[in-house]
Amino acid sequence: MSQENVELVRSAFEAWNAGDWDVFRELQDPDVIARAPEGWPEPGPFVGRESLMRQFRQMRETWDADTFEVISVIDLTDRVAARFIWRGVGHGPESNMEFTSVSTVRKGRIVYQEFFWDYAEALEVLGLSE
Repeated sequence: MSQENVELVRSAFEAWNAGDWDVFRELQDPDVIARAPEGWPEPGPFVGRESLMRQFRQMRETWDADTFEVISVIDLTDRVAARFIWRGVGHGPESNMEFTSVSTVRKGRIVYQEFFWDYAEALEVLGLSE
Protein backbone atom coordinates (compact mmCIF):
# COMPACT_ATOMS: atom_id res chain seq x y z
CA MET A 1 0.00 0.00 0.00
CA SER A 2 2.76 2.48 0.80
CA GLN A 3 4.24 2.28 -2.72
CA GLU A 4 0.78 3.17 -4.01
CA ASN A 5 0.84 6.23 -1.75
CA VAL A 6 4.21 7.30 -3.15
CA GLU A 7 2.85 6.94 -6.68
CA LEU A 8 -0.25 8.94 -5.74
CA VAL A 9 1.87 11.83 -4.44
CA ARG A 10 4.09 11.66 -7.53
CA SER A 11 0.92 11.73 -9.66
CA ALA A 12 -0.11 14.97 -7.93
CA PHE A 13 3.22 16.58 -8.90
CA GLU A 14 2.85 15.27 -12.47
CA ALA A 15 -0.71 16.59 -12.73
CA TRP A 16 0.44 20.01 -11.48
CA ASN A 17 3.24 20.12 -14.04
CA ALA A 18 0.86 19.05 -16.83
CA GLY A 19 -1.72 21.63 -15.76
CA ASP A 20 -4.27 18.84 -15.30
CA TRP A 21 -6.45 20.40 -12.61
CA ASP A 22 -9.08 17.65 -12.85
CA VAL A 23 -6.60 14.91 -11.94
CA PHE A 24 -4.90 17.10 -9.33
CA ARG A 25 -8.28 17.88 -7.73
CA GLU A 26 -9.38 14.23 -7.65
CA LEU A 27 -6.20 13.20 -5.81
CA GLN A 28 -7.31 15.42 -2.90
CA ASP A 29 -9.86 14.13 -0.40
CA PRO A 30 -13.04 16.26 -0.26
CA ASP A 31 -12.16 17.05 3.38
CA VAL A 32 -8.42 17.59 2.82
CA ILE A 33 -6.59 19.95 5.16
CA ALA A 34 -3.39 21.72 4.08
CA ARG A 35 -1.01 23.86 6.11
CA ALA A 36 1.32 26.32 4.38
CA PRO A 37 4.90 26.81 5.57
CA GLU A 38 5.55 29.34 8.30
CA GLY A 39 5.64 32.86 6.88
CA TRP A 40 3.55 32.04 3.78
CA PRO A 41 1.38 35.03 2.74
CA GLU A 42 -1.88 33.06 3.14
CA PRO A 43 -1.13 30.81 6.10
CA GLY A 44 -4.35 28.81 6.10
CA PRO A 45 -5.06 26.16 7.05
CA PHE A 46 -6.94 25.41 3.87
CA VAL A 47 -9.84 23.15 4.76
CA GLY A 48 -11.67 21.20 2.09
CA ARG A 49 -10.85 20.41 -1.51
CA GLU A 50 -12.37 23.60 -2.95
CA SER A 51 -10.49 25.86 -0.53
CA LEU A 52 -7.23 24.09 -1.33
CA MET A 53 -7.83 24.24 -5.07
CA ARG A 54 -8.56 28.00 -4.89
CA GLN A 55 -5.28 28.53 -3.04
CA PHE A 56 -3.28 26.40 -5.49
CA ARG A 57 -4.80 28.16 -8.51
CA GLN A 58 -4.01 31.54 -6.96
CA MET A 59 -0.42 30.45 -6.32
CA ARG A 60 -0.06 29.22 -9.88
CA GLU A 61 -1.18 32.60 -11.29
CA THR A 62 1.98 34.15 -9.83
CA TRP A 63 4.03 33.11 -12.89
CA ASP A 64 3.62 32.62 -16.61
CA ALA A 65 5.00 29.08 -16.20
CA ASP A 66 5.94 26.95 -13.21
CA THR A 67 6.93 23.38 -12.40
CA PHE A 68 7.58 21.20 -9.42
CA GLU A 69 10.87 19.29 -9.56
CA VAL A 70 10.90 16.41 -7.08
CA ILE A 71 14.28 15.95 -5.40
CA SER A 72 13.47 13.01 -3.14
CA VAL A 73 10.57 11.04 -1.71
CA ILE A 74 10.37 9.16 1.58
CA ASP A 75 7.76 6.44 2.03
CA LEU A 76 6.35 6.30 5.58
CA THR A 77 3.41 3.90 5.05
CA ASP A 78 0.42 6.28 5.23
CA ARG A 79 2.58 9.42 4.92
CA VAL A 80 4.84 10.52 2.10
CA ALA A 81 7.52 13.19 2.46
CA ALA A 82 8.50 14.85 -0.81
CA ARG A 83 11.32 17.35 -1.10
CA PHE A 84 10.92 19.53 -4.19
CA ILE A 85 11.79 22.79 -5.91
CA TRP A 86 9.03 25.01 -7.23
CA ARG A 87 10.37 26.85 -10.24
CA GLY A 88 8.48 29.82 -11.66
CA VAL A 89 9.19 32.27 -14.50
CA GLY A 90 7.46 35.41 -15.73
CA HIS A 91 5.70 38.27 -13.92
CA GLY A 92 9.00 39.39 -12.39
CA PRO A 93 12.11 37.59 -11.30
CA GLU A 94 12.59 33.87 -11.76
CA SER A 95 11.88 31.89 -8.60
CA ASN A 96 13.32 28.64 -7.26
CA MET A 97 11.80 27.80 -3.87
CA GLU A 98 12.62 24.58 -2.05
CA PHE A 99 9.90 22.98 0.06
CA THR A 100 9.16 19.66 1.68
CA SER A 101 5.60 18.41 1.80
CA VAL A 102 4.37 15.74 4.15
CA SER A 103 1.18 14.18 2.79
CA THR A 104 -1.06 11.74 4.61
CA VAL A 105 -2.86 9.38 2.25
CA ARG A 106 -5.98 7.36 2.99
CA LYS A 107 -8.16 5.35 0.62
CA GLY A 108 -6.30 6.61 -2.45
CA ARG A 109 -6.53 10.34 -1.69
CA ILE A 110 -4.47 12.97 0.08
CA VAL A 111 -6.24 13.84 3.34
CA TYR A 112 -3.63 16.09 4.97
CA GLN A 113 -0.67 18.10 3.69
CA GLU A 114 1.86 20.15 5.57
CA PHE A 115 4.56 22.19 3.86
CA PHE A 116 7.96 23.12 5.28
CA TRP A 117 10.72 25.43 4.10
CA ASP A 118 13.30 23.39 5.98
CA TYR A 119 13.81 19.72 5.06
CA ALA A 120 15.32 18.93 8.47
CA GLU A 121 12.24 20.36 10.21
CA ALA A 122 9.95 18.16 8.11
CA LEU A 123 12.02 15.11 8.99
CA GLU A 124 11.93 16.06 12.68
CA VAL A 125 8.12 16.21 12.57
CA LEU A 126 8.23 12.66 11.17
CA GLY A 127 10.59 11.46 13.89
CA LEU A 128 13.48 11.16 11.43
CA SER A 129 16.79 12.95 10.88
CA GLU A 130 19.03 13.64 7.90
